[in-house]
Amino acid sequence: MFVVIFRAQARALDADYRAMAAHMRELALTQFGCLDFTAVTEGGQEIAVSYWPNEASIRAWQQHTDHLAAQRLGRERWYASYTVDIAEVTRHYSHPTT
Repeated sequence: MFVVIFRAQARALDADYRAMAAHMRELALTQFGCLDFTAVTEGGQEIAVSYWPNEASIRAWQQHTDHLAAQRLGRERWYASYTVDIAEVTRHYSHPTT
């Protein structure tokens, strides 16, 4: 399993942003095999964490036409800066155990 950690310094998160973020999450979960997707915004900081079965699924989602448009709008309108980390999860546990 892989994890994508997206961290950003927001400029202005408007209604267009909220609609695009919801659309990106829905695409990830329904069309590209994303296992879980959680995003939180506090003040001017945003963090999104998503879990994926493999790197190919991540790449396919990132190259989707709508995601490419979201990336462009993010750079132009919504984010002052952002970072993306992709890592392999070697251990996972939870409580209660699932």
